[in-house]
Amino acid sequence: MSGMKMKSSGLLFREAMSEECPLQIVGVINANHALLAEGVGFRAIYLSGGGVAAGSLGIPDLGITTLEDVLVDVERITRVSKLPLLVDVDTGFGSSVLNVERTVKSLIKAGAAALHIEDQVSSKRCGHLPGKELVSKEEMVDRLRACVYARTDKHFVIGARTDAYAVEGLEKTLERAVAYKEAGADFIFAEAVEDITLYKKFVEATGIPVLANITEFGRIEMYNTEELKQAGVGLILYPLSAFRAANKAARNVYEHIRKDGTQKNVLHTMQTREELYDSIGYYEYEKKLDQLYKKQ
Repeated sequence: MSGMKMKSSGLLFREAMSEECPLQIVGVINANHALLAEGVGFRAIYLSGGGVAAGSLGIPDLGITTLEDVLVDVERITRVSKLPLLVDVDTGFGSSVLNVERTVKSLIKAGAAALHIEDQVSSKRCGHLPGKELVSKEEMVDRLRACVYARTDKHFVIGARTDAYAVEGLEKTLERAVAYKEAGADFIFAEAVEDITLYKKFVEATGIPVLANITEFGRIEMYNTEELKQAGVGLILYPLSAFRAANKAARNVYEHIRKDGTQKNVLHTMQTREELYDSIGYYEYEKKLDQLYKKQ
């Protein structure tokens, strides 16, 4: 509308954080899944680094993915979904703070609302597996300061993920969290903290929201929103739930087609044509075509 300034994606994410606590953030592997999440009422969505690696590239999440790989998926999602998108940027896609600055500016330009950056070394590991190595607290602080410096949208949200709990224990991790907050982090992503009672300690130490990563088959139990709210958690992440379910379903369909010579025995497990058309707005596109190009 003329004269009205659109809200930035970052501001939409901040509004969602303030209006829904804890804020549920679901992982979307592609633009279609983003539309499905939007359709059932979520306020924010997430692009996982592991999801880009496994889903878009078919490789492990071991620091192989590039910024350009991630931006392809970010742009596809933000073009069609109104929901603010939180993006996993691993360690910033480069060894220099200049790489971090480039990452932040590129994400904002691509329409992302928020990011989280972590304190592992560049050759990172999954947060729920052994063998993680950390950079120093000071190096991570530099990464966060670079994020803040590069922020061209003042509302863009910066999350600091720390993997220190499994490596250094609670006290050192809390020290890191406080330093990360002072460097400009808007929330703390306390990775692989199994004890739900410890989240309040992060909130008390930093005074900013804390994110709990409720990923399947990891170190954390499948706590529900009420349990996490009582524990002081402000954001709940479900990074790859739909991706894992979709993969399992796809494998099942492939097996049946190969074995049975037909897909009719698994038809009941599929999204219908009408359901697909509804989620992607097929008939709205068709109507637009008719209005613009109908013969005179």
